[in-house]
Amino acid sequence: MKFSISREDLLRPLTLVAGVVERRQTLPVLSNVLIQVDQEQLALTGTDLEVELIGRTVASRVEEPGSATLPARKLMDICKSLPDQSEIQFSLEEGRAVLRCGRSRFTLSTLPVAEFPNIEDTQGSVEISLPRGTLKHLIDTTAFAMAQQDVRYYLNGMLLELQTNLVRAVATDGHRLAVCSRPAEIEVETAQKLIVPRKGILELVRLLDEGDEVVTLTLGASHVRAHTGDFTFTSKLVDGKFPDYERVVPRGGDKVFIADRAGLRQVLSRTAILSNEKYRGVRLHLDEGNLRVMANNPEQEEAEETIAVEYSGDALEIGFNVGYLIDVLNALNEDRIQMTLSDPNSSALMEEPGGGDTLYVVMPMRL
Repeated sequence: MKFSISREDLLRPLTLVAGVVERRQTLPVLSNVLIQVDQEQLALTGTDLEVELIGRTVASRVEEPGSATLPARKLMDICKSLPDQSEIQFSLEEGRAVLRCGRSRFTLSTLPVAEFPNIEDTQGSVEISLPRGTLKHLIDTTAFAMAQQDVRYYLNGMLLELQTNLVRAVATDGHRLAVCSRPAEIEVETAQKLIVPRKGILELVRLLDEGDEVVTLTLGASHVRAHTGDFTFTSKLVDGKFPDYERVVPRGGDKVFIADRAGLRQVLSRTAILSNEKYRGVRLHLDEGNLRVMANNPEQEEAEETIAVEYSGDALEIGFNVGYLIDVLNALNEDRIQMTLSDPNSSALMEEPGGGDTLYVVMPMRL
């Protein structure tokens, strides 16, 4: 293997691929990136056995095609530290990779290519195409609600639902729920439901932008594969049954108020400073035209703020984890937010006024 490539052409795919690679691995080869070179094309592959990412770029000159596995982090750190617009020469010499750039020379250890795992190439039964911006919006508005290390392993990921002309993302950690639905020009014979693990979602969204360029999803029995531009991303799916989220969405709440989103977020953030650090609880007292937000902590410190809201109805006091409310306010893009409540023991429904493509449910806290 012998080729040259510009630093910039190598760095973008390498940075994304190295993000998949885990630092602490049971298999040493999993901390490496697989480099494969043919005519002009250079492919970089990283995997942790759960997700795999292949990035493609073009070499400026290929003298000898071939393949090798190199330590991902070290290779990325070397590339980042080299001067802009520099040309890097790669060669394999006596089982080691040698990088030359100007007066610099680096020799890196390699591991056998045969040891590098390949996520099985199952034939996908369903293939659909979506604009990148649609999929990015679905993930951006819901990903914060995914569980992190829940024993209910199916919550440590995101449910993607694909129906004819509709795509939906759902995430929940048992305390809050985020649902986003978008129309899409897709056709599927039977509705598809797949749970993509948390890491898969976080890596996939790094490949997406707001544009209308297409991302193609291939759905297999145990994998989902996404092709976008020069990248092919594969993730195992979580084998489990996602909870029936429709049942969790509160219906028929009679206390509906509308507030300025940025103003409410600032009030909650300030009040949260004096909430109990462990439980992060705040009390909301709603009455006509006003919302009072209160917090206190074991040191007997208290915070109280009032914000004007559009509301005429009975008074209500209810407690929430303030972090959950702020997460929702950060995820919504509208200037105003609508919140629907019924009583102190029922979940709150948060959405843009009049409803929109996204809705959020937050469970109350007893304070």
